[in-house]
Amino acid sequence: MQSRNFDNVSLLITHFNRSGSLRRLLNAFKSLDCSFAEIIVSDDCSKPEHLQKLEKMSDEFKFKLITTPVNKGLGNNINKGQDMVTMPYTLYVQEDFVPKEEFPMHFADALELMEKRQDMDIARFYGYVPYPYVQPFEKGFMKMNFKFWYPGYLKFYVYSDHPHLKRSSFLDKFGRYKEGVNVDIAEYNMCLSFLKNGGKGFIYPKISDLFDQLNNADEPSTAAYRQDWKLSQNLFVRAMRKVYLQYKTFKYHRDFVSYPKKD
Repeated sequence: MQSRNFDNVSLLITHFNRSGSLRRLLNAFKSLDCSFAEIIVSDDCSKPEHLQKLEKMSDEFKFKLITTPVNKGLGNNINKGQDMVTMPYTLYVQEDFVPKEEFPMHFADALELMEKRQDMDIARFYGYVPYPYVQPFEKGFMKMNFKFWYPGYLKFYVYSDHPHLKRSSFLDKFGRYKEGVNVDIAEYNMCLSFLKNGGKGFIYPKISDLFDQLNNADEPSTAAYRQDWKLSQNLFVRAMRKVYLQYKTFKYHRDFVSYPKKD
């Protein structure tokens, strides 16, 4: 049996107003016998009642709590959490995810591959949709391939804020997350920076087998990922959606061309 003591990995969790979800996540890792060299919880100015619970949990689960007096968005929350990491690898997870039974084995494989393949920058464990351009890699993972001329815009999401393993030098190579902007814009900018600076990665192809993303009525999602118009089956709305997707694809290509490389 592979070891589940990942003593060269920092677990970085970003949190905002969902202390119950955080406890669920930490208990899930515990029930899977997964342990890490350190756990860092980066909080984005949660309400006092949640902060009080986090402070109590920090003793129970032995994590390092990083707070801020003002809400500054996900970009800042990841940046300040990553600044506190001391291990060579970082497993990044937002608090509303839950690892599943198969996760430890595949995580150990991903870590082994990252150590073996120094050209790889990220290993992804979840996605809303499969990455569209892949080829077989190793240990059941798929290498994500980006080419500017490939059709569509989903190809730009080699990087994702969903659960992933990365080298802790990630910010040195790709720059810091954009702060003071919407969560989607922060992720999008990192996608562009990742690709412009030669980022490479691999993904587990069964994108919902290793993590669940769970939100309940007491602690709902803090981001609306799908507006109603994106789901409507109205013929006019569907036609407008096609026009929007064409514009979005054009915009992504234009932004990629003009996006500066890190100095």
